[in-house]
Amino acid sequence: MIDRRAVRAEVLLVLGVSLGSSAIYAILNIVNRLTYVKPLSEQTATLNPTVVVDRPWLDLLYQLAGIGIGVVPALLAVHLLRRAHDPLDIGLDASRPVSDLGRGAALAALIGLPGLGLVWAARQLGISAQIVPEALGTHWWSVPVLILSAVENGVLEEIVMVGYLLTRLRDLGWGAWPAIVVSAVIRGSYHLYQGFGGFIGNVVMGLVFGYFFRRTGRVMPLVVAHSILDIVSFVGYALLKDHLGFLK
Repeated sequence: MIDRRAVRAEVLLVLGVSLGSSAIYAILNIVNRLTYVKPLSEQTATLNPTVVVDRPWLDLLYQLAGIGIGVVPALLAVHLLRRAHDPLDIGLDASRPVSDLGRGAALAALIGLPGLGLVWAARQLGISAQIVPEALGTHWWSVPVLILSAVENGVLEEIVMVGYLLTRLRDLGWGAWPAIVVSAVIRGSYHLYQGFGGFIGNVVMGLVFGYFFRRTGRVMPLVVAHSILDIVSFVGYALLKDHLGFLK
């Protein structure tokens, strides 16, 4: 029998050391942006900034450390789920590589193509900061680090916000759609530092991804889709930023 009080505490703690705390800081960030002297549309949100400008080797170490530490909450979530569910079946395996890659790519296209239009519309409406997907410079390691950062985002967000959270909310007796909506709103909240365009886009993404997981029980295609979206965004911007004036 499930100890619901313990499960609720566990969920709050996992969120508290991961994306829940990110949501709190993002909410404070948007309050800061909205009360700043400059309009939101004239502000910038940099997703992959340089940490150490004058020592690239040290900046590389910072970037790798951040990526490595960033996946720890996902590993913690999987560890806790394994203790509660034996065997654990959230579709986080390599048993269906072709299917997972195909469905992941399809989901990335479904979310990514309208997402570009949303980014443009949000900028035109003045409800989004100017998003700078990367600012690492042109070092030999910049593109590999951006790819690793994209995969980290996919692993962390989809395992914690979908595989873990929806499973644990189901354990607590939540219905499918209330759980999906809560997960999606949290996902949107920790993107508020980008402005309201980022919030809306990620809520929609959370609803689609949550529904997919509920129907298929597999989180791996979501990790693939999220990684593809961020790789295209980060690396594409790095390679083409001089030709992306339409987003400014």
